[in-house]
Amino acid sequence: MNHASFQQSMKVNGNIFLIGPMGAGKTTIGRLLAKSLGVEFLDSDKEIEQSTGVSIPMIFEYEGELGFRKREAEILADLTAQSPIVLATGGGSVILPENQQILRRRGFVVYLQCPVDTQLERTQRDSNRPLLKTENPRERLEELLKVRDPIYHSIADFIVDTSEYSSRGSVRNILKALQRFQHQMVT
Repeated sequence: MNHASFQQSMKVNGNIFLIGPMGAGKTTIGRLLAKSLGVEFLDSDKEIEQSTGVSIPMIFEYEGELGFRKREAEILADLTAQSPIVLATGGGSVILPENQQILRRRGFVVYLQCPVDTQLERTQRDSNRPLLKTENPRERLEELLKVRDPIYHSIADFIVDTSEYSSRGSVRNILKALQRFQHQMVT
């Protein structure tokens, strides 16, 4: 089996991984998508909190971003081995190359794209965002997007702009894309 065939066969396992910046709607859309498909929904940040017994901001405070990313990589390796699931990943989960490879190999990757204005609007009252505890959240979001957007694009099988569609509309678009992808796999 050549590399492309192997990669495609791994994507047919029923896993859908949602990537994108904070505030893009990964959790909301993920829950709706999982319900539509009748599969389990998992959120990597919630799984990290559950496994450590502390909040993400506390992990950042005591271990820094590097410590958090290490924990995140371990959780991602475990969660992506399950099947079939819909997984909402943390916005920075794509930073590490090993996470990029795991996501690419083990499921259908959907980039939930979202402009900074929409991110600000959706995250302004959320105190569980350690990377936004800064004087200028807009500037921070722009910096993060500048680094992460090319990575999101490089590993995504499908992209949907969540500022253009409701959560349900985004789910419909993802389901259509998944159907097209599966049809291409059969033919």
